[in-house]
Amino acid sequence: MRQKVGKALALLQGDGQADRVVPPTGFTARLTLFTAGAMAFLAVFALALSLATGRVANRWSQELARSATLRISAPADQRAAQTAKALEVLESTPGIASARALSDEEQKALLAPWLGVDLPLENLPVPVLIEVVESGGLDVEGLKQRLAGEVPGAVYDDHSRWRAPLVRAASRLRLMGLVALGLIALSMAAMITLAAGSALAANARVIATLRLVGARDVYIARAFVRRFTQRALLGAAVGTALAMLAIALMPRAETTGGFLTGLGFTGAGWLLPLLVPILAAITAFWATRAAAFRSLRQVT
Repeated sequence: MRQKVGKALALLQGDGQADRVVPPTGFTARLTLFTAGAMAFLAVFALALSLATGRVANRWSQELARSATLRISAPADQRAAQTAKALEVLESTPGIASARALSDEEQKALLAPWLGVDLPLENLPVPVLIEVVESGGLDVEGLKQRLAGEVPGAVYDDHSRWRAPLVRAASRLRLMGLVALGLIALSMAAMITLAAGSALAANARVIATLRLVGARDVYIARAFVRRFTQRALLGAAVGTALAMLAIALMPRAETTGGFLTGLGFTGAGWLLPLLVPILAAITAFWATRAAAFRSLRQVT
């Protein structure tokens, strides 16, 4: 364990003589910093989107699981009687926490987005809606059979057809978030590989001179790996910090209740983005190492 920690510290501290092989500034340095920062920024947002989508879908699914709607379609002269009977049945059913009929104003508010605000409900055959809150242990099939016998015009909807798509959407969006993170890591590895290969090719004469004085390829490759890993760590840290700041400045879901306003992290979830720079450094380490040894075999 101590040896691994020592190697990690040596990688971060660097070697003055070996680092002269790697250009400290220039195109490859800027490309590495920019790529690591941009990919880390996107990775944090992909992670936040995946977590936020899962939270919203789970909350909606839980809310729908606790609620249900009873719809009564009956002639106008029978609506009041059937509504009263339906409420009586619901209130006497185990597993029902509460039940209440929506007022005309509430039904108008529900239909306003589709039919407009000036909706004459008294002139339209709009069914009566009863909001039901379940407390658990409800025999849905038994309740439906009882309603069919005592309230012929009632249709009980427990929102199961809405919950299933939400659960599927949440799992798929989480998977898409993981795929996006994987693609971001691969893109960063590819860009850093190109930058490292370009730096090695540009320093072919220096590498040849080092070989003449006895430097081994492992020593030369270590210099490139160290420098590019440090650059990736720095760029990813800056990109992660900017992404976390941008997410923190977004409106909170508690104030507006919208989906995009819920984009962000909660509680210990704010620690997850801190892993992004570490993963970026690990990706840069292996990408640069592979590129360095491959390029050194080609440099004569």
